[in-house]
Amino acid sequence: MAQGLFFLFFLAIVSAILTGFFRYYAVKNSLIDYPNSRSSHVSPTPRGGGVAIVVTFLFGSLLLSLSGFVPERIFFIIAGWGGLVALIGFIDDHRHLPARIRFCVHVAAAIGALFYLEKVPSLPWVTGTVDFGWIGYFIAAVSLIWLLNFYNFMDGIDAVAGLEAISVAGSGSFIIWYNHGAQGYAFWLLVLSAATSGFLVWNWPPAKIFMGDACSGFLGFILGVMAIASSTDGAINVWSWAILFGVFLVDATITLIRRVFRGETFYKAHRSHAYQILSRRLSSHLKISLAILAINLFWLFPLAFLASIFSEWGVAYMALAFAPLIVLAVKVGAGTSND
Repeated sequence: MAQGLFFLFFLAIVSAILTGFFRYYAVKNSLIDYPNSRSSHVSPTPRGGGVAIVVTFLFGSLLLSLSGFVPERIFFIIAGWGGLVALIGFIDDHRHLPARIRFCVHVAAAIGALFYLEKVPSLPWVTGTVDFGWIGYFIAAVSLIWLLNFYNFMDGIDAVAGLEAISVAGSGSFIIWYNHGAQGYAFWLLVLSAATSGFLVWNWPPAKIFMGDACSGFLGFILGVMAIASSTDGAINVWSWAILFGVFLVDATITLIRRVFRGETFYKAHRSHAYQILSRRLSSHLKISLAILAINLFWLFPLAFLASIFSEWGVAYMALAFAPLIVLAVKVGAGTSND
């Protein structure tokens, strides 16, 4: 126990130090986000600090894999395909790649990861467990691609993406541990939280550096892969993971749908997510990021926990969890206001 806590603390320190290094690198190489009509910040800020999360997490994951604590096969999926997602994001941070190139890489990473995972979890239902067969792989691929991209979309104000990763990974870890599932996954998720917490020291409002595409897509992809892999042992299920992603999932999906119906170019940068609109109305990134953290901990986590215990009613818990989030996103004007 003490060794595990020391390891997590060590990773957090390493991540914080590396973030400082990447901030220096970003300033020296003019990787600066300047405020414009599509951004939510008001001061020029370096970007790309999330590379520290990627490096620290992969380093910690390698040690866990070598010790036999986590499956070697899953580590190679995360290091290989996750590393590819991070690499394309890193390049995009430097030279802004076309959306079609990034999307093709995301599709390849999702398909590659699922190919090596070899199976996807069944869906608990009131009348029993539903196995979608090959269609399940298609659903999993689409979900993984969407998770990867909406995590990138939702990284728009200080601390929000970091707090989301820490709270979602931490909540998932607790549920797996409580249900006596694959304990390797429970600790692995805490490694991700530790790596993110070091970066968060620099990203706390007012942020001294932004995460950048190199990490935001990586976090979504990694959490998605670990959600699929950890659901196969039955200690946690797809409903619980969906609930834990609730705030990001609902806001991003409602925003995308409304922008498409408004005839807007949906893949271009904007600031019409509900959380962005609220941050402007309240003139505070911190209040919104902390509000999302509170929703994750005090609303979504308890329902995800119940969904893991009463898995046959998971869809009902998910509907209950999402209902107020959908109402809030619509009332705030998600996808309709870029002012």
